[in-house]
Amino acid sequence: QVRLVESGGGLAQPGGSLRLSCAASGGVFNSAKMGWFRQAPGKEREFVAAIIWRPGSTYYADSVKGRFTISRDSAENTVYLQMNSLKPEDTAVYYCAAGWRPAFYGSNTGYSNWGQGTQVTVSS
Repeated sequence: QVRLVESGGGLAQPGGSLRLSCAASGGVFNSAKMGWFRQAPGKEREFVAAIIWRPGSTYYADSVKGRFTISRDSAENTVYLQMNSLKPEDTAVYYCAAGWRPAFYGSNTGYSNWGQGTQVTVSS
């Protein structure tokens, strides 16, 4: 049974940094794509970043390109989202997701398993 557990959320000041972690278990992740999505109050869930476990290709939403970095540690089965130069509009619940279907990495429908989410608040 696939399980994804996010951690690392919290409060950051504008311009600050946070690193989110997603510990994955119960699946064969070296054939998966892993994504980070976020959902702000009153808004739809949106794509943030994705990584194809092998070969490690990465993809980003335009709104976070150059500020966020997604990476994975195969030994630990963990995916990270390093978030720098945070802005108030980055405030949201961040979700980790895993998928094995050959679907677009930026769409919710491409992922079959989701974590419980971690809150990120950017405020002074």
